[in-house]
Amino acid sequence: MIMYSRIRQSCRSSRLGQIVQSYLELFKIRIALYAAFSAATGSILATSAVTAGTFISAAGVFFLACGAGALNQFQERESDALMLRTRSRPIPSGRIQSISALYAAALLFITGLLVLALTGNLIVSGLGIFAVLWYNLVYTCLKKITAFAAVPGAVAGAIPPAIGWVTGGGSLSDIRLTAICFFFFMWQVPHFWLLLLSHAEDFRNAPPPSLSKVFRWEQLIKITAVWMSAVAVSSLFIPFYGVAVSDTAAILLVSGACWLAWSSALLYMQKERNSVCRDAFRVINIYAVIVMLLLNVGSIISLPG
Repeated sequence: MIMYSRIRQSCRSSRLGQIVQSYLELFKIRIALYAAFSAATGSILATSAVTAGTFISAAGVFFLACGAGALNQFQERESDALMLRTRSRPIPSGRIQSISALYAAALLFITGLLVLALTGNLIVSGLGIFAVLWYNLVYTCLKKITAFAAVPGAVAGAIPPAIGWVTGGGSLSDIRLTAICFFFFMWQVPHFWLLLLSHAEDFRNAPPPSLSKVFRWEQLIKITAVWMSAVAVSSLFIPFYGVAVSDTAAILLVSGACWLAWSSALLYMQKERNSVCRDAFRVINIYAVIVMLLLNVGSIISLPG
């Protein structure tokens, strides 16, 4: 993430740099990096080692996620133009033409699938295709129909670790994979809802259905806080269901879960809007990274308990 910020700063100094920055925004690069990291995590947990498959699954998922981000911005270009938060995105701002975004998305999809094909496992490629279809067809369409689209949409976020797991030789029917994917599914929902809460008025004035039109701000923030606590609990299912991590990593996972639960309690009791939702949004994202790091390190290295 630090490297990405430095790239953005350097990009602003030249015309070429501005073009690069626009495409980085089009690809939703930060989300793509999260997806790639979760795929690498699935691979490492399946093998308790960093292998060639770890890099293949991460790279393939990264390209597919970038393509999905580009296609999503093409699909939502009209609604994006109506919202203060999104009107400066590359397509509605005119920095990238719609057709160019489509070409870029197609190129990224092809690249991602070719990379995943290097695993020689049809299930891996099938999961990649399923994730893209779910995100860009099911989830994106549901956003126009229901304010609760984030819940079924979160399935897309649970696929990358499964791709890594299968690449590492794991089975889709393994209960350990279920625990891993369940955590990433649970994390996706408050991730989106906290973003919504941070821009509640903007979402309320936009055409698509929004939870800010269904619930009062106070109600929605309490629902999100409870879901954050559920994310903390879901992370503890991973070692509980047999994923190999050291005792030290398990203890740190419990400590991290307590930290997130405390943060969600503070959010639940919050009565003033201010920047509390943005802070909680950062917390939930940092927590996902911490969990992945602990699982990876705990699986590779036998730390003293």
